[in-house]
Amino acid sequence: MGRDVIVACDFASKEDTLNFLDKFTDKKPFVKIGMELFYAEGPDIVKEIKSRGHKIFLDLKLHDIPNTVKKAMAVLSRLDVDICNLHAAGATDMMKAALEGLTRADGSRPLLIAVTQLTSTDQTSMERDLLIKEPIDKVVMHYALTAKNAGLDGVVCSPLEAQKVHDTCGKEFLTVTPGVRFADGDIGDQKRVMTPEQAKKIGSDYIVVGRPITAASDPVAAYNRCCEEFIG
Repeated sequence: MGRDVIVACDFASKEDTLNFLDKFTDKKPFVKIGMELFYAEGPDIVKEIKSRGHKIFLDLKLHDIPNTVKKAMAVLSRLDVDICNLHAAGATDMMKAALEGLTRADGSRPLLIAVTQLTSTDQTSMERDLLIKEPIDKVVMHYALTAKNAGLDGVVCSPLEAQKVHDTCGKEFLTVTPGVRFADGDIGDQKRVMTPEQAKKIGSDYIVVGRPITAASDPVAAYNRCCEEFIG
């Protein structure tokens, strides 16, 4: 997989999601299915979108004891998604168990990436709520390196951290970056954000874009603009 724009389909129903995807008659965008849609519609929505020719990032952020995550990943692997994820905070044993569960009998598997710190988390909330006193940049790099050492393919991180993740973990270690907004757009509840063009320059491999595309008056035009800025 090369650099790509992933559209966050954060809709509440199958109907809303498919109505949105029906607008794309040329290129089939890479889509992210998150908790809201998956919990509303279940695995069938994944199968439906996959059958339409879309690549899928299944964003469920698993975080549990190793055996539970291993079994859950074995189920998700059968959905033939392209990327799935977990929380790096679950630690090394959980991440290794996830890889075991995700790997099919023929040795193939989806890409597995780890969430470092959510883009809605800043230094103040991390110290106040999580009692983590280290600088957020140091925490993210430590989580990323732990994920790499566990065998994962990359991390979800802020685009502000993408270049340093590559410096720490290597160029082949993937960075999937939400928190991307157009320069003239609203940043919403994200606190650490960057434009698609800036994310490209700093080394993001994939950007995840939701409302700037899904809530746009012309979603296809917004998607094409995002691709032009990020992919070129």
